[in-house]
Order: sequence, then structure tokens, then C-alpha cells
Amino acid sequence: MTVTTFTATLNVPIGQLLLESDGDFLTGIWLPDSPRTITEHRNDALPVLKNTADQLHQYFARQRMSFDLPTRLDGTEFQREVWAELSRIPYGETITYGELARRVGRPKGFRAVGQANGRNPLPIIVPCHRVLASGGLGGYAGGLPMKRALLELESGTS
Repeated sequence: MTVTTFTATLNVPIGQLLLESDGDFLTGIWLPDSPRTITEHRNDALPVLKNTADQLHQYFARQRMSFDLPTRLDGTEFQREVWAELSRIPYGETITYGELARRVGRPKGFRAVGQANGRNPLPIIVPCHRVLASGGLGGYAGGLPMKRALLELESGTS
């Protein structure tokens, strides 16, 4: 069975994002230079993609601190648990991978939460950039300059 994926591109200060939808839900955001695995897609002005674009523009203009979008996060139960906890990190705040592991009930599982964090299909919307290594920034799918830019945007220093 082939599933059609609807996409839209969006230019924001960190580069061009590719927004992905199944028609009803936002299912993916591809950061600039991310390897994309979409095999069949249609560029459409679906309401969910337009609403996502509008909210992301507001976010980058510092007019929005949270998102209100219909999303579908496909992953394991553990990944979905980690992503739900990421969504609870307030705008402009950060936590460590160790703290995230404690919050999901796996205090020694900081590597596992780091891997779940890295598989987040909706970066920015599910703010994985707000998680830091105990000794610094840590990793980010979009690269450390992008992570730094998102953190600076939220702290008001960019």
C-alpha cells in the first residue's frame, strides 16, 4: 500500500524546512540538509501545512512560544513518551539528557533518551533542541549551529 505524503517547503531564518503531512496531521519536519526518505509526495496547500507554516513564521518572529497543531508521531512507545516529555519543556528553558531520562522514569537511560530525541520527527514543534548534554550543547539533527540559533532565538539573544 502506497501512502501519499503531502509536503510544503518553508523558508525560515535557519534555512528551508520541508513540512510533511498525511493529509490530516503534521507527520514530519525535515531540517535543512537532512536526508529525506519521502518516496511519493504531492505539494499541496493543505490546511494543516498552511497552519504549520503560519505558526512557524510566528515562532521565528518571536510571536509564538508553543504550537497548536494536529500531529501524528509514529514511533515506539518509549520514543512517544520521550517526545511527550520534550513538549513539556517550556519555551526558553533547557534540561539535560540526564534530567529527561529521570522525567521518563529511566534515570540511567540518558543515552536511550538521546537516541529517541534524535529520532524526533517534528523538530522545533517537539522541542528536542532544548535538551543539552551535561557538558555543553550535545548533538542535534540539524547541526550544532542550528541548535545554538534556536536556543538563542528563544533566549532573545539572536
